[in-house]
Amino acid sequence: MSQSHWEQVYGSKAPDAVSWYAPHLDESLAYIRQAGVGLDAALLDVGGGESTLVDDLLGAGYRRIEVLDLSQHALTVCQQRLGERAAQVGWRVGDVLEQAFEPQSIDLWHDRAVFHFLTDADQRRRYVEQVLNALKPGGFAIVGTFGPEGPTECSGLPVARYSSECLHEEFGSPFQLLDHAISLHTTPWGSTQQFVYCFCRRAH
Repeated sequence: MSQSHWEQVYGSKAPDAVSWYAPHLDESLAYIRQAGVGLDAALLDVGGGESTLVDDLLGAGYRRIEVLDLSQHALTVCQQRLGERAAQVGWRVGDVLEQAFEPQSIDLWHDRAVFHFLTDADQRRRYVEQVLNALKPGGFAIVGTFGPEGPTECSGLPVARYSSECLHEEFGSPFQLLDHAISLHTTPWGSTQQFVYCFCRRAH
């Protein structure tokens, strides 16, 4: 994935002018509550960008949050919005496929923005390896992608589309599928995009 591409995307649009903008990530927050992890659990938001998920997690009292994104600009916008609260968050700039995660250090992995951009099978394999390395046994993974009727490209890049069954198959037997859903997201200009969410637990 190209860091320069995403710096250009975020640098040229207001936070509420990108197609994936939502005031709150309601589906993600519902799954995080369903996971029932404690407020001291280690939460990682992959491709968090300028999302308000971190705001809502801080507001709910979670104390160990990390946000990863390719775009420094996006994370800077998020930090400025949070003000003094930004110091309570760990910020990572870089590609999720290249990150050196501490093994079994994450209680909950969240991604609403990255996996559907991995159109190459090797990229997807490496991503799943990263989740398996970083996530504690019994930890949770929440992944949202474009659904079967979702767009075929986003921000000028091709994307993969998934049913919940196909999305879970990408992660395989180490992950127990706890729940899944189809969600219709309304873009800032009023069009509708279909998303699929899978909520899984690492079984071993």
